Amino acid sequence: MRVTDDKLRSTLAELNIIADKDLALILKKYEDSNIGLSKILVNEGIINENDLAKVIADIVALPYIQLDQQAIDVSILNTIPEIVAKKNRIVVFGKDREGLHIATSNLDNEQTVSFIEKKTGFPVKLYFTSDKDIDDALNGYTKDIKSAYQKILNENVASASKKTKDDLSIIKIVEVTITYAYKNKSSDIHIEPYENKSLIRFRIDGILHDIVDLPKSVHIQAVTRIKVLAKLRTDEHQTPQDGKISFKSEEGNIDIRVSVVPTTGGEKVVMRLLSERSRQYSLSDLGLSEEDNIKLASAYKKPHGMILSTGPTGSGKTTTLYAILKVLNRREVNIMTIEDPVEYEIEGISQIQVNEKAGLTFADGLRSLVRQDPDIMLVGEIRDHETAGISVNAAMTGHLVLSTLHTNDAGTSIPRLLDMGIEPFLVSSTLNVVVAQRLVRKICTKCRYSEELYMKDNIGGPLLSVAKYTKTDKIRTYKGKGCDVCHQTGYSGRIGIFEVMVIDDEIRKAIVDKKDSDIIQKIAVKNGMTTIFEDGINKMIKGLTTIDEVLRVTKE
Repeated sequence: MRVTDDKLRSTLAELNIIADKDLALILKKYEDSNIGLSKILVNEGIINENDLAKVIADIVALPYIQLDQQAIDVSILNTIPEIVAKKNRIVVFGKDREGLHIATSNLDNEQTVSFIEKKTGFPVKLYFTSDKDIDDALNGYTKDIKSAYQKILNENVASASKKTKDDLSIIKIVEVTITYAYKNKSSDIHIEPYENKSLIRFRIDGILHDIVDLPKSVHIQAVTRIKVLAKLRTDEHQTPQDGKISFKSEEGNIDIRVSVVPTTGGEKVVMRLLSERSRQYSLSDLGLSEEDNIKLASAYKKPHGMILSTGPTGSGKTTTLYAILKVLNRREVNIMTIEDPVEYEIEGISQIQVNEKAGLTFADGLRSLVRQDPDIMLVGEIRDHETAGISVNAAMTGHLVLSTLHTNDAGTSIPRLLDMGIEPFLVSSTLNVVVAQRLVRKICTKCRYSEELYMKDNIGGPLLSVAKYTKTDKIRTYKGKGCDVCHQTGYSGRIGIFEVMVIDDEIRKAIVDKKDSDIIQKIAVKNGMTTIFEDGINKMIKGLTTIDEVLRVTKE
């Protein structure tokens, strides 16, 4: 039942997903690797995992199932032992008169299915799904992982608190903390010291959650263990230190950025988790509307000019630029980046890490980068006149330059560049597009419900902001009740809300005339730009997020 690369390739051509000649060019880049066609397609952003799974399911004549929209009862899940499920990549998600409903991303499971039928006495109806859906569903075996985590911590804390200071217990505490954070899709781990305790907190979907308390004595040992893993000085306690950990787990490899700073209560540790699954985002996964995607594609297909991504820290700017680089990454072009830090390594792209201690600043690195004959350049952040000047000059001289700015909206990015001392005519002639963005939490699909609200009854609340965008006297809104999957928050995962400002002739004239950001923003809206807030409202109406989330990230 295996799908060959040739069969998949011909099917994609028939469906007009990608022309065979275009795919041949992309495959050249991977000719020396052992990566299969499916992974190449996802890596290149040609198709997302769910759509690819639908294509494969159709080829093998299996029904497709999207597991993240199924409420899987733990008792049903446990029909198959966890070790068998993980080894064979199968998940039982339902049970009825037809028998067991099992999803898989592994097409070599005929013997396993026969074994399950004999073992359970139930017929099996097999479905196909994506690897990502299987990975997420397998976490259901550890749905009560917080209790398990607490139990492991309690056992090891007891050992670590003894005078013997059991190193193995500290090692276990750190490993379990990282593993639990990863399984719960945390982006950051905070280990915060207080007078008599240490608090571990996880940032999940952009919000910090208190997880567990540790004794103060264990905190000191845990910090030492993390310093050892990150190759930091264990005898230095008064100076901030930064390091990196490469952590291997059953779920995948995790690159961890470590920051240790001294506080009045002791040393605080923050670990940023950069996993392999985070690298698999393509432009189609980020949340860009079809119209905005077309505008952005028109900009990055130009051979030169500048693309700016703007927004506050943590709004997904770098992820958007990386997704563009994945599309542009071809053997015949030289792509180079200068970043602080390099968040993800991308095969086929030369990435430079800023190191100010060694004298490698953004500006110095960028000068060296320009001399390396690049076609496409990514500058991690434009933060001063020197970096801005070199970037604009590179965009003028035949390079495509991608970078980020910290501004609230697309229009404000223009005055920001002018404030850095860049001449208006240079900005107007080099800038192709500005993408402003935020991240909103998505409503959990497993506990989502809707209700119809009348505007006249709710006009004093959050819906006041929505009223002018709707032409009816009522609106259907969606929320999450809260369940085990979303940690009772009603949200699971995040999606971007965007505004894509194309620099057209009218905006170029406004830049040269040094018009302020409000006027530039109004021109862009008049010429068809959807604002971040409007994009958020559109996603709210579609049931992807809530008005409260949109207001949370867009209010100034």
